[in-house]
Amino acid sequence: MTYISERRHEERERRREEIVDAAESVYADVGWDSLTMDKVARNARLSRALLYVYFEDKDDLHLAIVERAMLILRQRMDAAAAERLLGIDKLEAIGRAYVAFSVDLPHLFDACVRFKAHHTDAGDTNARTVGCRAAGHYVHESVVAALRSGIDDGSIRNDLADLNATAITAWAFAHGVIQIAATKSGQIAYDGSSVAAVTEHAFGLMRSALQPIQARA
Repeated sequence: MTYISERRHEERERRREEIVDAAESVYADVGWDSLTMDKVARNARLSRALLYVYFEDKDDLHLAIVERAMLILRQRMDAAAAERLLGIDKLEAIGRAYVAFSVDLPHLFDACVRFKAHHTDAGDTNARTVGCRAAGHYVHESVVAALRSGIDDGSIRNDLADLNATAITAWAFAHGVIQIAATKSGQIAYDGSSVAAVTEHAFGLMRSALQPIQARA
């Protein structure tokens, strides 16, 4: 790659990131349903025609946001896990980082949820879809690594035959807690509890289910 072509590539990547920044800002302000390519172009201070040079349509832009969101989530999870010594504590820290991600960056959490709901075809070879799935797999690997660490240090039971399935189950568990907290807080209060209490109880149940029998006493 020549110097000129390298500079052009860098400039293109810089402009692309600026567009994703603008789209993310609009997403956070008005939500996905109200986001339009015109609003993104105005926020990025560029023409609508130039926006379409970088992104084919709104769905294409959504995938770019999702890939960024997954990478941010992985960084948060890894940072949280690194502060803990035992695998079971790493796993809990990862789960809590996921909950915090949904609270701190709700638009990015929403972007990931929409991706999971609408891009269900495992055979989809679209480059951006593949990139999002790869970024999601990196998140999955963080959970698997915590499980494996816990088995090695004895803080997690050693009879878990399929760590991938266990990691997916742990993700589903944490995701369910997030969704219930976000949509059923009124019912939770009516039933005599609170979102905070339910969240703490959920993580306690997760730990109990994954710890060796002798550690539960």
